[in-house]
Amino acid sequence: MTVKLFESHTLGQLTLANRIVMPPMTRSRATQPGNIANDMMAQYYAQRASAGLIVAEGTQISPEGQGYAWTPGIYTQEQIAGWRKVTDAVHAKGGVIFAQLWHVGRVTHPDNIGGAQPISSSALKAEGVKVFIDNGTDEPGFVDVVEPRAMTKADITEVIGQYRQAALNAIEAGFDGIELHAANGYLVNQFIDSQANNRSDEYGGSIENRLRFLGEVVEAMCDAIGADRVGVRLAPFTSLNGTVDDTPVETYLAAGELLNRLNIVYLHIAEVDWDDAPETPAEFKVRLRHAFRNTLIYAGRYQAQSAEHLLTAGLADMVGFGRPFIANPDLPERIKHNYPIAAHDPATLFGGAEKGLLDYPSYQAQ
Repeated sequence: MTVKLFESHTLGQLTLANRIVMPPMTRSRATQPGNIANDMMAQYYAQRASAGLIVAEGTQISPEGQGYAWTPGIYTQEQIAGWRKVTDAVHAKGGVIFAQLWHVGRVTHPDNIGGAQPISSSALKAEGVKVFIDNGTDEPGFVDVVEPRAMTKADITEVIGQYRQAALNAIEAGFDGIELHAANGYLVNQFIDSQANNRSDEYGGSIENRLRFLGEVVEAMCDAIGADRVGVRLAPFTSLNGTVDDTPVETYLAAGELLNRLNIVYLHIAEVDWDDAPETPAEFKVRLRHAFRNTLIYAGRYQAQSAEHLLTAGLADMVGFGRPFIANPDLPERIKHNYPIAAHDPATLFGGAEKGLLDYPSYQAQ
């Protein structure tokens, strides 16, 4: 039985049809040049509009914020217009869609950012991390990241301004709200996690200092568009892209308390989703539920029954199903009726065209 999953949910000013989230997933199909969202992407998201909430793929807030080839941006008028096609298509199907605002920091290569040196909290290279560049074919070419430079105070002020403007641009593009990508080893995460941050100023050292950049970015976005349209994604226990925190329970409970004070509309926890990864400690989920009082979302390896259990236990309000949404555009319907869940083709995840994006059928249409 999946009763809780199909209850409606109030998210700020919005009423969501169910508690199923399509989380952000990079697909690298933006139109070139210009990294512009397009008709193909509009159709992809509209096919999946039966999710209670869609969080669109990570979208860079500036040219320097781009980590991979062919990902969409939201800093030019052409990009805003491209995203308007997507939001209009989702709203026409009765869906709700948030933009995920993204700056990758050090997780990039000069080829993706106009030849510049990447920026980060600190001049620490993400060891063993590769990103893909446009190598002149439609197959991405993977290259090692390079050492970044530590951000100055002026850089920090500039990037906070870019996040603020991107939030305004997202609303102009018709999004119902935004999600700050503060997870998975990207820029905000590079400030939060102790092993990625060796600063000696007010942005480094103590937990409070390492959370300062997160807080300032969120405050700027809430000021711009309202806290009831701002969500944040965190990844407390992952080591993706080389970010590791020495005391993740303490750090991320403090982050939950900070975001609770800022009254953001939701907190989205990305759990580890590879096969032999460590589980999120049950006690952490209980303590986070007390620390953060608004909508709490978890995503990572959930199936219908485990998601229902999490909701019934009161530890979450919504649950994200990532990869299952790729091959199952009608995923909520399949969960509700216990239809089989199709598998996706890993070879078509990144780059390419309609194959592996738009050609997965709904169950009834098969």
